[in-house]
Amino acid sequence: MNKVTTLATACLVGLCLAFLHPVALGQEMKMVIGPSNIKLHNGAELLKRGEAKIGLELTLEGLEQATSSRERVVGMSNACAANVMLGRYTEAVSWCHQALELREKNWRALINRSHAYLKLGRFDKAEADLVAAEELAPGSRSVKLVRSMYLDATDPVAPLVVIDDRRQGDDDVPK
Repeated sequence: MNKVTTLATACLVGLCLAFLHPVALGQEMKMVIGPSNIKLHNGAELLKRGEAKIGLELTLEGLEQATSSRERVVGMSNACAANVMLGRYTEAVSWCHQALELREKNWRALINRSHAYLKLGRFDKAEADLVAAEELAPGSRSVKLVRSMYLDATDPVAPLVVIDDRRQGDDDVPK
């Protein structure tokens, strides 16, 4: 390419990028520092610390204030996780199902629902969600953990050696 063609291409790319700029598209530019939905954020932090009841309450409040489909999916998936933590497995499945209706390839919702199905004894559905989550996030620690829980439930490891440490008589007592 010669210099004129290169310059023309660069100008064309620059114009295309300028027209794709949010202001050019009539959108307002925003600078967000920190989480945009503080209740969802705080609810998630509480869930990470194991405080499921309060975490769920904040998550549900955050869902009421959700302004994007991403926030709704995150909130629903977190509500699912909180319900699993609280032992409310049927309710958990419902929340994850709602999240997956909005975004079917959300691996967190899939793994949370798989965990709930596992606790409900619905191993076929747990396996289907687990396989889908493994395809989307093969290196995820959560996915690996639920896979091990699934294997423990469906194919428990039997010990190869049984140690009988009962004493047979007085001869076995060290002197």
